[in-house]
Amino acid sequence: MKRIGARKKFTGLIVCALIALSGVVAGAMLDRAVLAQSYSTNDPGLNYNLISQAWKIINEKYVDRTAVRPTKLTYGAITGMVNALGDTGHSTFLDPDMVKIERHYLQGNFSGIGAEIQIKKDHVVILAPLDGSPAQHAGLKSGDIIMKVDGKDISGLALDQVVSRIAGKAGTSVELTILNPKTGQSREVTIVRAKITVQNVTWALVPGTTIADLRIAGFSEGVTRDVRKALRQIENDNATGLILDMRDNPGGVFNEAVATASQFLSSGTVVLQKNSKGDIKSIPVQPGGLATSIHMVVLINQGTASGSEIVAGALKDAKRATLVGEKTFGTGTVLQEFRLLDGSALLLAISEWLTPAGHVIWHKGIEPNVKVSLPAHVTPLHPDKMKGMSHAQLKASRDTQLLKAVELLKR
Repeated sequence: MKRIGARKKFTGLIVCALIALSGVVAGAMLDRAVLAQSYSTNDPGLNYNLISQAWKIINEKYVDRTAVRPTKLTYGAITGMVNALGDTGHSTFLDPDMVKIERHYLQGNFSGIGAEIQIKKDHVVILAPLDGSPAQHAGLKSGDIIMKVDGKDISGLALDQVVSRIAGKAGTSVELTILNPKTGQSREVTIVRAKITVQNVTWALVPGTTIADLRIAGFSEGVTRDVRKALRQIENDNATGLILDMRDNPGGVFNEAVATASQFLSSGTVVLQKNSKGDIKSIPVQPGGLATSIHMVVLINQGTASGSEIVAGALKDAKRATLVGEKTFGTGTVLQEFRLLDGSALLLAISEWLTPAGHVIWHKGIEPNVKVSLPAHVTPLHPDKMKGMSHAQLKASRDTQLLKAVELLKR
């Protein structure tokens, strides 16, 4: 079964519109005629009579008649099947509204609070706030747990239900109760939703140095083009070192991640893909990289996921860069979107990716070469904030990860 014009995606977390469902999208629709022919319902392993019996009993006997809504129950059944796979935080079901929301990410414009979330150990966890988003300005960080929305407990809710409560039009506000798992402290945060334009690639010279700080916030379409443009500018400014900041980068389009990693490697492999049959395919470095020799450090944290883990893993295994920060999230599957007849979709893990040296990333993450934690209540310093900053202000920023990268590059 092949998808028409498909793009593989690997972020297994749905973001929210809520956030703006900042996840990454897969490409074109499935040919529905082919879908019907290729996936018959005559599988002897499934007991459709059992499913039908359960539906009939619920439809006839359940006391709260307002809750017996066929579409909702159908989506609940599909969600249950996907959840039964045990691929928490990766494979998932999207209703038609969430499919539309997800489309906006690659276009680079959407409304919401600007954060990516996922369900982890029965908690709604923020994977990453988007750069310049209301969520980031409100101080939300990767790893924060959302406990309540507008004062109502959301524990036990499905991801789409959480999304619907947090999502809303630009200019409206939502109150979140946020728990910091490191300190155990909770706080109330009121966030005004906004229209968000994603700027995934930015860079600046680190104040008082000849080191360039290149920030990649996500791997939407066109990122490699923007990275190459930035690298040419960095070369023209005679930078002697490069910091590649992929903290809180939730990933994105597979091909963009591979092409971006190839900008820093002259040869070899970017990533290995293992399919459901156990066959392994090597994805090679693309020729023509612009920054294959500059001394570099990569910044990672627990919000570094999916495509950014592919880049980090490739550079680490090739001993091309030193990784500084914290262990990454551990997204290790390539998701493919399968559109269903009513516009909803399944995002299913169709293959697993490994680092070039064969290291498993799924649920394990990538360990940094130099472990450095960011102090509580300190926000990562990005290029847009560095411009016009003095060296003294840089040191006072308390961004210990960035400062460690500068230290290593000065040696």
